[in-house]
Amino acid sequence: MVPQAIDLLKEELPIEQQPLLLSGDIKTGLVLVDVVNGFCTVGAGNLAPPQPDEQISRMVDESVRLARVFSEKKWPIFAFIDCHHPDIPEPPYPTHCISGTDEAKLVPDLVWLENEPNATLRCKDCIDGFLGSIEKDGSNVFIDWVKNNQIKQILVVGICTDICVLDFVCSALSARNRGFLSPLENVVVYSQACATFDLPVHVARSNKDAVAHPQELMHHIGLYMARGRGAKIVSEVLFGELEEHYV
Repeated sequence: MVPQAIDLLKEELPIEQQPLLLSGDIKTGLVLVDVVNGFCTVGAGNLAPPQPDEQISRMVDESVRLARVFSEKKWPIFAFIDCHHPDIPEPPYPTHCISGTDEAKLVPDLVWLENEPNATLRCKDCIDGFLGSIEKDGSNVFIDWVKNNQIKQILVVGICTDICVLDFVCSALSARNRGFLSPLENVVVYSQACATFDLPVHVARSNKDAVAHPQELMHHIGLYMARGRGAKIVSEVLFGELEEHYV
C-alpha cells in the first residue's frame, strides 16, 4: 500500500501508546513469541524474510535487549518456539519450522536462553501459544508459569504481530477474564518489539494460493485488534526510575 493510504488508515484506526516503565514494583514476565530463525533470519526457510527487513530486525534487537535486562534482573522469561512435526501440516501455511531443524531454533542472539535459569522455553505446534501450552494431561505450561512466578503483568513481543502474537494475546486476555491466570492483571504489547511479514499485493497476484499482506498495515491492524481486546500497547520500554529518563 502507498504510505498515504496507510497514514489515512492509522488516523481512522488510532492506537494510543505510552512508554512503559518497569521498576520491579509490579511482577512482570517477558513473553517472547516465535523469535526463531524460521521467521526472522534471512533465507532460513519458507516463511523467513527473503531479504533484510527493517521491521523484523528492530523486533529482534529489542527482544534481545529486553531478554538481557530481564535475565540480569532475574525476572521470569517465557519463550515460545514454533516447532512442527514433518507429517502434520499447518494450513494455510507452507512447511516451516520443522522439529530438529535450524528453523525451529531461537535466533542466534537468543540461543543463550536455552541455559538461562529464569527462562521457560515452550515448543508449540500451532499458531496460538496459549493452546500450544496445553499438555496431554490437560495442564497448561503457560498458566503454570504465571501462577508459579506470581506474575501480575506480561510484556509480549515477537512475530507475527497480527498472527501468533495476536492469537496468544487474545487467548491470554480471555483466560485472564475467566480467572484461569490469577494473579495476572495486565497484558502489555510492545509495538517496537513486534513485527510481521511483507507480501505486497503485486506479488500475491502472481500466486493463486497467496493472500496479500502489506507489512506496515497488518502490523498496525494486529496492534489495533490487540488493543481492542483489552491489551495495553506501549511505544517503548524503560527500566529504573522515571526521573532518570525524563529530566
